[in-house]
Amino acid sequence: MPKRYDQYCPMAHALDLVGERWSLLVVRELMHGAKRYTDLVDALPGIGTNMLASRLRDLEANGIVTRRTLPPPAASRVYELTDYGRDLRPAMRELALWGARSLGPPTQDAGLFSGWLGNAMDIALAHRAPRGRFEFHVGDEVSSMIDGEVRPGPIDDADVVVETTPQGIYDMFVERRVDHIDVRGDRDLLAQLVDAAPPRAEVPSPA
Repeated sequence: MPKRYDQYCPMAHALDLVGERWSLLVVRELMHGAKRYTDLVDALPGIGTNMLASRLRDLEANGIVTRRTLPPPAASRVYELTDYGRDLRPAMRELALWGARSLGPPTQDAGLFSGWLGNAMDIALAHRAPRGRFEFHVGDEVSSMIDGEVRPGPIDDADVVVETTPQGIYDMFVERRVDHIDVRGDRDLLAQLVDAAPPRAEVPSPA
């Protein structure tokens, strides 16, 4: 049974609903559409099947997640966000942007989960992006954006195609450097996208 704060406070109530470990990361994965249980296991390495089952039960009980069965021939059971759950998107975006201020550049052993590129673009850039067709390749990760809508995989007739590394993505959208990326297409449009990235904020050092 999850612990409760027992305070009549909207912040405490929100944490009662989604403040348990892994809960918001489950919501993060479902923000991009319905997923099977096995899809969530693969997308959240380290969660453990018992923990995932517990979090899904809690989120479902709180009206944030629902289950349904896909029609034949798939006939798979999937989990998806309710409208109430999808309303978390603005709050999660702000929380992620706040966390990015002190995240720092990726390291060699950074835990980059499958879909991290599209997730980062959706959080940091999609709502600020100029109109256009962008395609990004970072190792095995390929994600695209059309007029501010993020999509997995490549697209046809991209205005800009970028090939780089996780460090190159960080340099481009945090440091505003493009010297470690390979660009094909409209560089001026890419510059508009880079300029649209949230400004970097300095985090005070401990006293």
